Amino acid sequence: MALAQREFLKIKIEDRVAIVTIDRPPVNALNGKAMQELAEVFEELAQSPEVKVIVLTGEGKNNTFIAGADVKEIGGLKSSKEAEEIAKKGQGILDKIEKMKKPVIAGINSVCLGGGNELAMACHIRIASDRARFGQPEINLGIIPGFGGTQRLARLVGPSKARELILSGDMITAQEALRIGLVDRVVPDGELLRQTLGLAKKIASKGAVAIAHAQEAIFEGLKTSLEEGLDREAKFFGKIAETEDMKEGIRAFLEKRQPKFQDK
Repeated sequence: MALAQREFLKIKIEDRVAIVTIDRPPVNALNGKAMQELAEVFEELAQSPEVKVIVLTGEGKNNTFIAGADVKEIGGLKSSKEAEEIAKKGQGILDKIEKMKKPVIAGINSVCLGGGNELAMACHIRIASDRARFGQPEINLGIIPGFGGTQRLARLVGPSKARELILSGDMITAQEALRIGLVDRVVPDGELLRQTLGLAKKIASKGAVAIAHAQEAIFEGLKTSLEEGLDREAKFFGKIAETEDMKEGIRAFLEKRQPKFQDK
């Protein structure tokens, strides 16, 4: 399945991993067209049997992952109703990314601000270059995050730290982002793509059925009580016990070899 290239997105597939690169010079700002392209591409990737894991990154020519939403476009909003509709549309796109059963890994190569940070937080795993910088600077424009920043940031780093970042508009380093739990790993700048792809390909070597059920169990479980989450996990475990991949995984373990999963 060949995916059509978009105006602001470059797509490449290798070893069951899709690499989606945002390329909207000069700073990869997210306008309506770029957001729509993201929605379309992720929908296609969700359906593609050739893809098991997705890496999202930004073209780094100008030392930027994503500098945020397009400020000129925001400045052109005519009413509160129009602004609310834009926010809800953006939230919906990021929600679909977060709910994907295929893992999405953000490879954050540099500046990651505003809508860019909101997009990164919707990904399931975040790996950052050691020169990356993070922030929600919307307060400096007299507005607040609108694509989920007030909600996901508080859930990732805690409400107090989220308030500090959102109300100050300050940027933090990759090392600080790692310390507070905003990112999962910080790597040397020149190693970012190699290490991000390395993790993506490792995950892609596992069985797709188990990956999807693990993704759903984690996502849905976080929205419920521990008891309900455990019940859902047990049901998924039961379903997986009937799969060909489970049988192959057990055989491979006993025969001391690498499993050859068929995603069935």
